[in-house]
Amino acid sequence: MGNGSTRVRGLAARAGGWSARHRWAAVGIWVLFVVLAMGLGSAAGRVDVNESDQLKGETHTAAKIIDDAGIKEPASETVLIQAEDPSVKATDAAFKAAVADVVKAVDGTGRVTGVTSPYTTGTISKDGRSALVQFDMRGDSETAGDRVEPVLDAVAGVQKAHGTLRIEEIGSASMKKQYDDAFGKDFKRAEYSAVPVAFGILLIAFGALVAALLPVGLAITAIVATMGLMGLVSHLQPMSDTANSVMLLVGMAVGVDYCLFYLRREREEREAGRDPGAALRIAAATSGRAIIVSGVTVCVAMAGMLFTGLAEFEAMGLASLMVVAVAMVGSVTVLPALLSLLGHRVEKGRIPFLRRRKRAHGPSESRFWTAVLRGVLAKPLVSVLVAVGALLAISAPALGMKTSQLTLDQEFGNSLPIVQTYDRVNQAFPGGSEPAEVVVRAKDINAPEVRQALTDFKERAISSGASRGPIDIKLHDAQNVALISVPLVGGSDMDKAGKSLQKLRDEVRPATLGKVDGVQAPVTGSVAGNQDFNDQLLGSVVPVFAFVVVFAFLLMLLSFRSLTVAITSILLNLLSVGAAYGILVAVFQHGWGASLVGAQGVGAIVTWLPLFLFVILFGLSMDYHVFVVSRIREARLRGRSTKDAIQHGVVTTAGVVTSAAVIMVAVFAIFGTLSMQSMKQMGVGLAAAVLIDATVIRGVLLPAVMALLGERNWYLPSWLRWLPDLTHDEAPEAVAPVARGEEERLRV
Repeated sequence: MGNGSTRVRGLAARAGGWSARHRWAAVGIWVLFVVLAMGLGSAAGRVDVNESDQLKGETHTAAKIIDDAGIKEPASETVLIQAEDPSVKATDAAFKAAVADVVKAVDGTGRVTGVTSPYTTGTISKDGRSALVQFDMRGDSETAGDRVEPVLDAVAGVQKAHGTLRIEEIGSASMKKQYDDAFGKDFKRAEYSAVPVAFGILLIAFGALVAALLPVGLAITAIVATMGLMGLVSHLQPMSDTANSVMLLVGMAVGVDYCLFYLRREREEREAGRDPGAALRIAAATSGRAIIVSGVTVCVAMAGMLFTGLAEFEAMGLASLMVVAVAMVGSVTVLPALLSLLGHRVEKGRIPFLRRRKRAHGPSESRFWTAVLRGVLAKPLVSVLVAVGALLAISAPALGMKTSQLTLDQEFGNSLPIVQTYDRVNQAFPGGSEPAEVVVRAKDINAPEVRQALTDFKERAISSGASRGPIDIKLHDAQNVALISVPLVGGSDMDKAGKSLQKLRDEVRPATLGKVDGVQAPVTGSVAGNQDFNDQLLGSVVPVFAFVVVFAFLLMLLSFRSLTVAITSILLNLLSVGAAYGILVAVFQHGWGASLVGAQGVGAIVTWLPLFLFVILFGLSMDYHVFVVSRIREARLRGRSTKDAIQHGVVTTAGVVTSAAVIMVAVFAIFGTLSMQSMKQMGVGLAAAVLIDATVIRGVLLPAVMALLGERNWYLPSWLRWLPDLTHDEAPEAVAPVARGEEERLRV
């Protein structure tokens, strides 16, 4: 069998062997799977998360009452008419004329309904300089952004005719349109740029066009297949655009990384003198197994999001889990089939100035990491203390982490004109742009006691200091539902508005609506949604953390049959996540060095990010960990001393780990270039964590800890020896070609 036969066992080795022997069948099955998944998914259509499924608690109850009643809340819009000159008041003739023109202009578009004048609704600011014309968009609120442009044009026309006043429109439809115009293309550009960036890095890493195309091609097909699967699965678990973006991000990162691991090992064995068949079998048994262990660990970590009870998180977790599983299966099946088909042609399309010198005696070793490892292994205790101390110092700011749903001005800064309008409305009418909404359901909404309770609620909300008004009540007699709009004191200041919300829920409601039997009155709105989201997320932190940590521990224990490796894996990953948290808080909460990443200190971390980062990073960091530790274990089982095995494992994997990390950092950093602060936070957090993980953790701390532990690295208590053996047969030391027919065996 060429330059040696190899006996391997394990799922990855068997899958790779079968694919190599039945290469056309393996490729055909993969193509058929991708086409069928995409076709069936497109035919089924995608069901997205709706508002009533987003949260639990009062926000969910309110949304369900509205849905059950069949009430279609329209997209509400507001036009702010404001005098820039303090001497000009809303009672002046010119001001009244402008208001009349606005009412006439927006009504004349035929796109709106329920236009109200501030002189009838009382929506005039205390200083008399500002007034609000309010109306609703006709049709479905979800698509109102597509129909609002004529209304915006009409308001702009009135602004031109009244240059001494400020006349601006704001609302859910106009914000959606401006958001889509400004950032819809921004998102797409970021998503599409991930492919050429990954390809460019792979081209540098491999120096050959075909070798660089394979990982990108497999990652893209895995993403395409998953998009189809998301359509099918969405009928059981609704999906979302956010889940789609996260799926693409994770799919590109792990898809390319897994192929990179496999390709590098196969190439390394060929450079050591093995024929393509033997090289492929060794890659399947070693890197293939590492991919499966890593992939399963990532899937388990992603599954942790399903424990949050938050529909958006569940969608992100399931989408990420699916793309990782698909990429993992593709990497251990269709990739070996393609490598078997290509053989030495995988090196086609060599880039002359990137031509690599073949090594005839073993795998290539990084000179940089060889030098680093020499110092680390010479003084492992000092290295551990310095590395841990540095990581703890970086993590320290995380102790003061403050999470919050970002307001419009925090999210976008001054990059959108509508943000300035939002600020002006909030200053003139605190809470007016994001009022709380009380959804009241009764057996008879017109019963005297209910009507009196509604009146009492309106009066008490103002007298209690929770709101300054105006409070609007809309009755839906046929459905026995009333919707109360309550501007909260505090406006866009979430802390102050949160206190007003609590006063509304805990004091005003029980003293009024709460005294009427059979009345439900959940409070919803953006401030209430933020609080309910925080409460639910906080309640899910412990079960999610416990699930991810425990299952990751068990997977490491089974994969390496070492209690020590399992424990150190968890501790090192936690250090990596803590450092990422510290960087996030320092940059985005405190504003330290925020300008370096084109960000600004917004005073808080977006609520969903810490848990999201924990799950993603805990999974992804296992890529490098499993790959490096597997290589160290191989070297140790071949008879090297522990210190030699550590050095060999780290320096021979340094190239692939560096390439994989650079790709991940580059892909994640693309999202850090977006204008939305939440996307910047996600991109910077992920990129920083991967960078720390691939350098300080895997290059310094892991080898130093393993050097200190020595043979205790492979400790497995006797009472755990009943555990199933999921380890693989190890490859023999890479050697020059041997005589044809001479047999080699992979040692157990």
